[in-house]
Amino acid sequence: MTATPFLASADGAVEAFAAAKVNLYLQVVGRRADGYHLLDSLVAFAGVGDRLVLRPADDLSLCIDGPNAGALAVEPDNMVLKAARALAAAAGVPAKAAIALTKRLPVASGIGGGSADGAAALRGLCRLWGISPDETELARIGLALGADLPVCLAGRPARMSGIGEILAAAPVLPPAWLVLVNPGVGLSTPAVFKARQAAFSSPAPLMEAPADAAALAEALAGRRNDLTEPAVRLAPVIGEMLEVIAGQADCLLARMSGSGATCFGLFADEATAAAAARRLAASHAAWWVAAAPLVSRAA
Repeated sequence: MTATPFLASADGAVEAFAAAKVNLYLQVVGRRADGYHLLDSLVAFAGVGDRLVLRPADDLSLCIDGPNAGALAVEPDNMVLKAARALAAAAGVPAKAAIALTKRLPVASGIGGGSADGAAALRGLCRLWGISPDETELARIGLALGADLPVCLAGRPARMSGIGEILAAAPVLPPAWLVLVNPGVGLSTPAVFKARQAAFSSPAPLMEAPADAAALAEALAGRRNDLTEPAVRLAPVIGEMLEVIAGQADCLLARMSGSGATCFGLFADEATAAAAARRLAASHAAWWVAAAPLVSRAA
C-alpha cells in the first residue's frame, strides 16, 4: 500500500489520497552553512489524510472543503496551486485543472499536510495532463516547494536525511496502528528549529526490520524527536498530550511527529488503537483525534 493511490472516473477526473506523514523518530544531526538543518528521520505514513479530485478545466482553480478547510482560508496561495504551477512550468504545459481539496488533516501540524497535498497534486496532475517526468525530476520540483515533498512523493516508509531530499529504503515495518492527536494549535517549523538549543545528535538509522509492533516501539525508544523540547516550550499543550497518550492502555510509544504539534501513540492493533482514540476524543473534545493503520510497505 502506498500513501498516494489514484482512482480515475469516467469524466476524466483523477482522485488522489494525501496521507499523513509521520516521523517515527527525527534527530537533528547538523546544520548547513545556509542555515538549513540536517536530519536523520524514519518517515512512515498513516492511513488517514486529505483527498484531492482533479478535473480537466480551461484554467487553474482550487476549492477547499472538509473539517479543516477554514484553517486554509487565510492562505493567499495554497501548496496545491504552487505545485500545479511548478509542474506546468517544468513540463511546458498549460496550468489548467479544477482541483477540489477535502482537508481532513490539521494545518501546520507536523504531519506533512501541506506537503502531502502538494505531492498528491503533482502525482495526480501528471496523470491528468498525461505527462511522465522521471522520479528525479519530480523530486526536484517537489524539493523546491518544501523539504517534505520528496518523501511524500515517494509515499512509502523511508529513511530521510539531508534536509529531506536524501531518501533511502527503510526496513519493512510490521503491522501496527497509530493514534494521531492534535490540539488545534499550529506551530511554525522555523520557530521550532530556532528555539532548539541542544547539541546535535548522531545518525541512528534503523537497519533491521522489527518483528512486530512491540519490537518497533523498542527500537524507536532508543531514538527520539529532537524537536520535542523546543516545541513543548512554544506550545506546552504538547507535553500534556504526550502524557495523556502515553497513559492510554496498550500504548507502546508516545511521540511528537515532525515539528509538532501533532503527537502519536503506537499500538499493536486496530482494536486497542480505536479504543484509545475513543477515550481521547471523549476526554478532550477540542483535540483532533484519528486512529489509522501504519502504511508499512509499498503495494
